[in-house]
Amino acid sequence: MPLNRRKFLEKSAVTGAGVALAGAVGAPAAEAAQASGAQKGQKPAKRYSFTVMGTTDLHGNIFNWDYFKDTEYTDAKGNAKGLARVSTLVNQVRAEKGRRNTLLIDAGDTIQGTPLTYYYAKVDPITAKGGPVHPMAAAMNAIGYDAVALGNHEFNYGIETLRKFEDQCHFPLLGANALDAKTLKPAFPPYFIKKICPPGLPPVKVAVLGLTNPGIAIWDKAYVEGKLVFPGLEEQAAKWVPKLRSMGADVVVVSAHSGSSGTSSYGDQLPYIENSSALVAQQVPGIDAILVGHAHTEIAELLVTNEKTGKTVVLSEPLCYAQRLSLFDFELVFAKGRWTVESVKATVRDSKTVADDPKITKLLKDDHDIVVEYVNQVVGTATQTLTTVEARYKDAPIIDLITKVQEDVVKAALAGTEYAALPVIAQASPFSRTSEIPAGDVTIRDLSSLYVYDNTLVAKLLTGAQIRAYLEYSAQYFVQTAADAVVDVEKLTNANSRPDYNYDYVSGLSYEIDIAQAAGSRIKNLTYGGAALDDAQQFVFAVNNYRANGGGAFPHVASATELWAESTEIRTRIAEWVTAKGVLDPADFASVDWKLTRNGTPVF
Repeated sequence: MPLNRRKFLEKSAVTGAGVALAGAVGAPAAEAAQASGAQKGQKPAKRYSFTVMGTTDLHGNIFNWDYFKDTEYTDAKGNAKGLARVSTLVNQVRAEKGRRNTLLIDAGDTIQGTPLTYYYAKVDPITAKGGPVHPMAAAMNAIGYDAVALGNHEFNYGIETLRKFEDQCHFPLLGANALDAKTLKPAFPPYFIKKICPPGLPPVKVAVLGLTNPGIAIWDKAYVEGKLVFPGLEEQAAKWVPKLRSMGADVVVVSAHSGSSGTSSYGDQLPYIENSSALVAQQVPGIDAILVGHAHTEIAELLVTNEKTGKTVVLSEPLCYAQRLSLFDFELVFAKGRWTVESVKATVRDSKTVADDPKITKLLKDDHDIVVEYVNQVVGTATQTLTTVEARYKDAPIIDLITKVQEDVVKAALAGTEYAALPVIAQASPFSRTSEIPAGDVTIRDLSSLYVYDNTLVAKLLTGAQIRAYLEYSAQYFVQTAADAVVDVEKLTNANSRPDYNYDYVSGLSYEIDIAQAAGSRIKNLTYGGAALDDAQQFVFAVNNYRANGGGAFPHVASATELWAESTEIRTRIAEWVTAKGVLDPADFASVDWKLTRNGTPVF
């Protein structure tokens, strides 16, 4: 058990795997006031107000910096990001409300997402003997987080890295539905309780229940299978919320790494819903507010009526990457011997309205500078500029680079095995719309911007028929467009809100995607080696682990026989390939494998 986790558990004032900090300080935000409409002679009602602040999906963003472009971060809306900005917002709120009247929590996805987090997981890992303190732990400790829910990306680097990060944090990592696979007991603290003691008023117990995403069982199967299981959020909330109330919790806040849409990206592969925060609010009595994460959307305030009590539950999701800070403002009244939540209001504050906190800048600048130097290392030379600008709707050489690297790695891995003679094909997605590898010097950051996720490589065995079905599913990404309609590339893709990362190229084949046809009947002239694809032919499919484990709910691939897998990131394999070549020349990897058509006529 990590020392930090043990420390929190030993301080627990109740039985179970939760965390309770008794006697936390607090002062009333407003003095006891005369109750509204009170009759003459009645004693004034005791009232108290406090604020819960929340962030989510920080993904390793400490500074307002784009490591892939080597410059200050900016977007079309003028947003700013990073914990250094959030720290300034938090300081403002604490000054306004009184620090003792605030809590600060997070809804997960903390230690993955930028070259900064990759560096301290893989290049100079926190798990090494005498290794560094993770910059996210250092920043969040300094800011003074009270509790953080586990996100799915917390598991991307394996349980050892996560446990080391947990040990470095001065706050608990919560996961009521992250259970030990053998005992089915919580593998992380399910909850955190803060006892606020306003002078002259009865103490207030605020409980934070942490819930993570069931999809971890799919997305990080290689790390968690046989070790951890992740039941549904609704089920576990229904188990723990009554316990928290029975333990005297006056306020229950849920920090959930789960969106509010009620949908799942993995189809029916799991019996649990991926984005179930609103369902938790609707189905589980006793919750006052939910900090929502995972979906990378901004929801200032969402009101959900609990179907059993009729009570309104307030949800808020701050924009990812520390671009926003959610505030839940609670008003409590003391009656019949206990505190009751009278009202909750949620708002968000914007990181672009403030400057970085110089305390965080001073604390983490050296770590940041080390990573900037690392990502600017030159590893090769490109003969021409390669870009993803048109990669969503045209076969772009820059995506062919990914599939070529994956093919080569898998071929080498299977050499000498019974599968060595089978053809190897590969998938890749246009993750970014702005990646560019410039002509001339190629750096690690250029290549990292091409593959922004920490995915690893897997080899699966598929038939021609299964590949055809896979391509048909992928082609649902395009909006059906009549043969005589004007093509607007801004409206051509992302049908049914499918994200770019769930559209796949497949290399080694030739095919057309007829967007005039209905989804399911779009793949035309599918050939391999110049002949019509044989449905019975076997292929080795080089695929990232997210897709191999069912991410995106593509057909057949998750259940297909696995031939080989590794833990080295595809991003690293791309850098190794370019370094070995020295020269990045499209002639070595680019080919036109697919094109969009309408009734046989090319769109472009």
